[in-house]
Amino acid sequence: MLWIYYILAIILAYAAVQFGFVAWQLISASDMRRLKTPQNKLIGAGKTFEKNSETESYTVSHTVIDGIERIVYTPKKRLHETPILMAHGMWHGAWCWEAWQKLFAEWGWESVAYSLPGHAKSPVQRPIWLCTLDYYLAFVRDEVNRLPRKPILMGHSMGGALSQWYLRHVGDDLPAIILVAPWTSHTAVKDSLPMFLKLDPLGIFLVSLTWNARPYVRNPQVAARALITDGALLSPEELFARLGTESVLVTLQHNPPFWRPAENIKTPMLLLAGEKDAVVGVEPLRKSAAHYHADFVLVPEAGHNLMMEKSYQETARQIDEWLVKRIDDN
Repeated sequence: MLWIYYILAIILAYAAVQFGFVAWQLISASDMRRLKTPQNKLIGAGKTFEKNSETESYTVSHTVIDGIERIVYTPKKRLHETPILMAHGMWHGAWCWEAWQKLFAEWGWESVAYSLPGHAKSPVQRPIWLCTLDYYLAFVRDEVNRLPRKPILMGHSMGGALSQWYLRHVGDDLPAIILVAPWTSHTAVKDSLPMFLKLDPLGIFLVSLTWNARPYVRNPQVAARALITDGALLSPEELFARLGTESVLVTLQHNPPFWRPAENIKTPMLLLAGEKDAVVGVEPLRKSAAHYHADFVLVPEAGHNLMMEKSYQETARQIDEWLVKRIDDN
């Protein structure tokens, strides 16, 4: 029987070390230090990938420059001068916005989708399991600043959390923010953990062992249950093949005492929620919209990845109509 106690002691020691390490990473994280210190270690690396194409309505530029992948859709008949900057969520990259970028380009909007380091074609600059929201925030800020005018910031899931971090730590100075099935305003864990427990308790156990968020989308079936519904633009296998790894630190950081949302926001905001979202609940998102005084849209029968659900066209059109009423950029 003594061996059982040895095993339990090893497990408890491992857990204590893991929790201690995570706590230290979160306590020592500093958004102000990140924003004051250049985080992109590949500045000067130049262009390492380029692919261009065009249709009758728009041109497409796909590059990796100084370590950051960008996919830019530019309409041949531009109706709006304000660009849309698209920030992806966990495991995703710039690729996830393709269907919406095509639509918005046809409607006269230029859009820029980028990939954070270690996502899609952007090379790893910091081990993913050590990445935090304050680290990613510096790249969001840099993408905003490199554009000739302040963009509309559109953030999905974790990208929606980063949009909120931008408001709090960088500035309430954007023409508009679109939150697409974002993490909620006050706490990612409290609002999403019960849903993950119901959806995939094994995934939570595996994540707690590795402190890597990949087990949440560890195979096509699990990824599909979390992110899409039947009829989505990508099959479970196609979606899974494109997903990458992600740090679990980011989900823990978007909670008290490490995070609290900005108050009295002046930036116009639109928050969209999927009725069938398995990751973020509708009612917590409705409360988040109320906190930010944002307009709220519930997309019927849609899952977490609103931009690739079967209703993606109708949802994009709602965003376009909302923006046209609020953006004076001509």
